[in-house]
Amino acid sequence: MANKTTAEKLATIQQGYALEGATIELGAAIVDGEIHKEAQVRLPLAMMNRHGLVAGATGTGKTVTLHMIAEQLSTAGVPVFLADIKGDLSGLATAATGSEKLSARTEALGQQWQGKNFPVEFLSLGGDGNGIPIRATITSFGPILLSRIMDLNDTQESSLQLIFHFADKNKLELIDLKDLRAVIQFLTSDEGKEQLEDLGGLSKATAGVILRELVTLEAQGMERFFGEPEFDTAELLRTAPDGRGVISCLELPTLQTKPLLFSTFLMWLLADLFEDLPEAGDLDKPKLVFFLDEAHLLFSDASKAFLEAITTTVRLIRSKGVGIFFVTQTPKDVPADVLGQLANRVQHALRAFTPEDAKALKATVSTFPVSDYDLEETLTSAGIGEAVITVMNEKGAPTPVALTRLRAPESVMGPSADDLIRSTVASSSLLVKYGTAVDNVSAYEKLTSNPVPSTGDAAPGLPPVPASSSGSGAPGPGASGGTPYDIDAEARRIEEEILGRPSSRPAPAPSSFPAPSSPPAPTPAPQRASQQDGGMLGDLAGALGGALGGGLKSMVRSMGTQLGRDLMRGVFGTSSRRRR
Repeated sequence: MANKTTAEKLATIQQGYALEGATIELGAAIVDGEIHKEAQVRLPLAMMNRHGLVAGATGTGKTVTLHMIAEQLSTAGVPVFLADIKGDLSGLATAATGSEKLSARTEALGQQWQGKNFPVEFLSLGGDGNGIPIRATITSFGPILLSRIMDLNDTQESSLQLIFHFADKNKLELIDLKDLRAVIQFLTSDEGKEQLEDLGGLSKATAGVILRELVTLEAQGMERFFGEPEFDTAELLRTAPDGRGVISCLELPTLQTKPLLFSTFLMWLLADLFEDLPEAGDLDKPKLVFFLDEAHLLFSDASKAFLEAITTTVRLIRSKGVGIFFVTQTPKDVPADVLGQLANRVQHALRAFTPEDAKALKATVSTFPVSDYDLEETLTSAGIGEAVITVMNEKGAPTPVALTRLRAPESVMGPSADDLIRSTVASSSLLVKYGTAVDNVSAYEKLTSNPVPSTGDAAPGLPPVPASSSGSGAPGPGASGGTPYDIDAEARRIEEEILGRPSSRPAPAPSSFPAPSSPPAPTPAPQRASQQDGGMLGDLAGALGGALGGGLKSMVRSMGTQLGRDLMRGVFGTSSRRRR
């Protein structure tokens, strides 16, 4: 191989990247120190759901690479999700301006460059930033991901799973941190001693540790990320009216001090997609490409259960049409079981200043196919905006290794103007659905007999929601049924809120939630549950008629009613209320 001529090396690359279907154009190959625009390096669009890795030392151009790939995916009609940690990916919404330097670069690569902007949806965790707030319920987040945030050990994580099981079994909705705290406080009280003993492996001391960790999370302001309305991850799969894929850009302006939180939250989004999406098989293009930046944070000090769950998700979500690209510094940051699932590699330069760096360099080189390059030298001498690439071709085989000068993005490589971001958010259809937090009846209200907190102003043109007539200020269990959540009372409240007038339904008998001294009420008998479900849905649908249309299901879901649905938990112990 060392005796190959430049022409022979070029022929190998040209043949290896002569692909027939739609592709993502990555750049032009560099052979023997020269850029050859006749040797284009590309990635098959149909192979984007085979996952990938974008790696390299700080400052070598990883963010610009995912920026450029995201643009082309959007143009091809593929939605993209990415996290904007440094704040410069918002530039996707602003067309770039050409320059002499840029023209010289693009001409050398054979790139037909034109400044463009792309459809971007700005998101933020719990409203921490300018974007549409993303929230998750505690139930949806699940015990395994929550354990990661609280830094629990394996024993404590198992105990937290028992607490979730107790809440599920007793229909105590875990919406936010105060709900989980209320359940744990009940279990550790004298009144909850019997229920705690029934859980078997959960000790009072361990429950106390978890309770203290929850208090710490609240003190750090993390309660804003948990609550309702819960973000529907199907929103990430949208396309713009012109057919381009929407780029969902998650702003993380103040989370540099909470890296474990945002990396775990990104994994929740992926886990929720995994549970909701149907099997799709091999597609011409993926349904979504998901970029996980700072991926090493996912795996650092992770429990065995967490690592197994990630591996399972990465292995199986491919068949659901979702591609995952891990963005990190070295392949060593990603566990071997996960790394083995990644078919596409974009490796930027590595630095070898220490013995540990040199060891990482050798390990990285060993993972590439045999090539015409001296990879140890190439990976340490590659410039900014250059990367060593090998991907999966349309036949499922690896392409030749190619040092590549990467294409330039067509939108701004930096932040968009604040006014543009604010106007984009203000005009988003998602703002109406997720812009205002609500606080519905859940475990906290049921266990403490506290009134339901305000959920904000009434909808435009409607009067405020009338106060409940029950003594507790919230709908309570029926006198005869003893259910922990009175569906008839909730139906009255919904009807009054939507129609703006007193309900015609009979008022429920006065009652209250079970006091902390009482264990959670048992599940209603099947016959009664059936009567309640059918009566409430039938009467409520008749009262509202076609005014709500398809929104009825979403509204009832958001009110937290059970309606006889069974709770399902996925590989992370997650459980979306949309699936209950």
